[in-house]
Amino acid sequence: MYPACAAVNLLAFLYKLRILRTDRSPAQWALVGNFLFPLLIFTVSTPAVWVATSEAVGIRNFSGLFTQSCVMLLTACQQLVLLHLTYERDAAWRKAAPRLIGIGAVLAVMVTLFSAATELQEKPTDFALSKAQFYPAYLTVYLIAYAWNQIDVCLLCWRYSGIAPMPWLRRGLRLVSLTLPTSMLYAGCRLADIVAGQFGTSGHAWEPLVPVALTLNTTGQAIGWTMPDWGRSLSALRERAELLRAHRELTPLHAALTAHVPEPVLELEPGADRRTRLYRIVIEIRDAQWALRVWMDPAVAAAARSHGAEAGLAGDELAAAVEAAQLAGALRAKEAGVRPVEHASTPLAAGPEDLAAELAFQRGLARAFAASPVVTAALEQTPLTATPERTA
Repeated sequence: MYPACAAVNLLAFLYKLRILRTDRSPAQWALVGNFLFPLLIFTVSTPAVWVATSEAVGIRNFSGLFTQSCVMLLTACQQLVLLHLTYERDAAWRKAAPRLIGIGAVLAVMVTLFSAATELQEKPTDFALSKAQFYPAYLTVYLIAYAWNQIDVCLLCWRYSGIAPMPWLRRGLRLVSLTLPTSMLYAGCRLADIVAGQFGTSGHAWEPLVPVALTLNTTGQAIGWTMPDWGRSLSALRERAELLRAHRELTPLHAALTAHVPEPVLELEPGADRRTRLYRIVIEIRDAQWALRVWMDPAVAAAARSHGAEAGLAGDELAAAVEAAQLAGALRAKEAGVRPVEHASTPLAAGPEDLAAELAFQRGLARAFAASPVVTAALEQTPLTATPERTA
């Protein structure tokens, strides 16, 4: 699992590294470190790299000290990110100072305890287990500091997620905060190693839980910390797909109306984007509705409202069905050249508050116009009976 975790963090590191070209704030530097340190941790934790690293340095099990020190530095980066997101720069550094001093002190103690320890051979697969049995002080200091700082990080994430200005930032911070159980599972397994070591046994029974906890933790945090960046792209992609669906839904209604009332249609510039074209369609549909008002029989609207209510429609669904029936009745009357004795005072049955609401309503209108049984029933109930329109 470690190479896979290293690969995840490598991708995240490279993704965040490019942002430094335009933003070199403390928070961005800390975010880069937030992926660099896990990359180093899981790369060195791979057994073959573990042994090679220690041999290159010339200190037995140096890789253990290195990776666990990187964990503490990773926590410092996470705290720096969150504090700079939450507070102004000076206040963030004031609040970060005691945390950084504490982490520095922990690292000093870890190095001191590690230097006093000796190992007969490298332990690339059970370094923590061996340390728990023979040198509990080293691992105890590390685990207490690790657990304390992970709780601090996750609490900061949860608190800031409530006031974060961007939706994807809120989601990412909440995901990071939800990795706390995996951090505690890892720490719990290692603390159990220490206890087992004091009774002359080891924690091999629960050791398989450790890589699972670490994998879930690092993957969840990598996704959470990068979510504000790629989440915006996901939203943009979803928005483009939604615009395409809306365009496809409204095009048949637009074509049916403007075939009889072409005046509202304006020629757009060749380079107009889909959003511009879509909102132009929305406006032209409304213009065509008003132009067709003189062909709308109020009886059709009344029949549609009655059938819609019987079908359980209400609110915008009922209004869309009524407007669709009015339009279908108006097109029928215009094709036959039969004006109603009294036409509708308005072609509208709803009043959306803004353009987004208007678009949503018209999509419902287009669906009702295309296939609503309410429209069919309303037209059947109100056949054309007026005298054909006289032409000059």
